[in-house]
Amino acid sequence: MSSKTAQIRLVSSHPEVYEPCDDSFALVDALLADRAHLLEHHPSICMEVGCGSGYVITSLALILRQEAPGVHYIATDINPHAMRVTRETLEAHEVNADLIIADIASGLDKRLKGLVDVMVVNPPYVPTPEDEVGSEGIASAWAGGENGRSVIDRILPIAVNLLSEKGWLYLVTLTANNPSEICLQMRKKGYAARIVVQRSTDEESLHIIKFWRDIDTQVDAKEMVTVNKSAPARVMESLLTEVPRLLFRRSSNSNSTG
Repeated sequence: MSSKTAQIRLVSSHPEVYEPCDDSFALVDALLADRAHLLEHHPSICMEVGCGSGYVITSLALILRQEAPGVHYIATDINPHAMRVTRETLEAHEVNADLIIADIASGLDKRLKGLVDVMVVNPPYVPTPEDEVGSEGIASAWAGGENGRSVIDRILPIAVNLLSEKGWLYLVTLTANNPSEICLQMRKKGYAARIVVQRSTDEESLHIIKFWRDIDTQVDAKEMVTVNKSAPARVMESLLTEVPRLLFRRSSNSNSTG
């Protein structure tokens, strides 16, 4: 297959598994936009947390397959139905990944510590009551608790633990998640950030943010907090200068051929 992303017609489905939608397409578009850098990055291990239908991890494998054939792919999801669906999606596109039923990366902390070169995450980011977080079935794919941050705030320290020294994290966020505060939180851990894709639909405004380790960033973050309490706003203003606003709706039909 010559397509560089997963074809919607080949993506498997199940009533209890989140199907590819605007956020999935935006994340894959971010990976496509960063493809040249990903190839130069020479990743050994790529990981998706919360793989759902398998659209994103399959697309990542296809994006890198020809020029980076030796990459090892891992995908986790707390939903057992997602494991079957992702397996079927991978097989339909003739790519492979290790699939693990896990809450984020439970049980993998020691085994993968400091080894993941690329991590992609489309987390449950929709603001919901806290008691909906971690619910069974498809609701677990979107229920994000207060400000949509409950799961995101659990994922970030785990990502920091698993990422290698050269590791990159691609994270889907919603405006309601306060992405500027997320970026500042990651700065305190030594990570720089930039928005790779920003996309607005009728229902939401999405930011696909890329994080990478930067030895100068942690000091900068401390200075920003000390000098100016409006640091989160300054972080987002800085990030937004690097990406044009993309205002359009994207349908599944436009992705039917990858």
